[in-house]
Amino acid sequence: MFRSIAFSAAVAIAASLPVAAQEASHDPASVQEGAYSIEPAHTRVLFSVSHMGFTNYYGEFPNARGALDLKPNALASSTLEIHIPTASVSTGNAKLNGELASAQWLDAERFPEIVFKAEKITPTGKTTANVTGALTLHGVTRPVTLAAKFHGAGVNVLDKKYTVGFDVSGKIKRSDFGVNTYLPLIGDELDLTIAAAFERN
Repeated sequence: MFRSIAFSAAVAIAASLPVAAQEASHDPASVQEGAYSIEPAHTRVLFSVSHMGFTNYYGEFPNARGALDLKPNALASSTLEIHIPTASVSTGNAKLNGELASAQWLDAERFPEIVFKAEKITPTGKTTANVTGALTLHGVTRPVTLAAKFHGAGVNVLDKKYTVGFDVSGKIKRSDFGVNTYLPLIGDELDLTIAAAFERN
């Protein structure tokens, strides 16, 4: 019942807002240039890995932080850096979370952050780009190329902050970073997605 009331209230609030304020622009040409910071409440760092070949197992890292210096008209000159707290790893299973954060897997005590720092951004379409950079995981830094897709930009009607959102996704091999536990029983290749919301400073 309470869920229905909350949903009805949200619908009523949304209906009372001007239509233009409810919708982000999906035109990259409309995006504002400037310095941005990750909005952690609406940013998710997701991963999946094969579990014994039966299923894909999913997890995430909450509370990412980072900075984006966005130049829409000179995208290659933009910069991006994302910091992810290793110990925040979350799978919905508290015991497994502890194991993944332990020295057996990610060793969060020794390596408290996972860091991605973009070094080259190459447009591949109107709303897409390849982002090549250095990924530091488990104390190892290696080059990776991820695919970025722009979703939208505009003023968030709730907090009144100008926001831009995009996904950055790709595949990495955990063995490349020295995370070899239970190979090949647990898959080597991870699908990684950073669904990021950035607010203009």
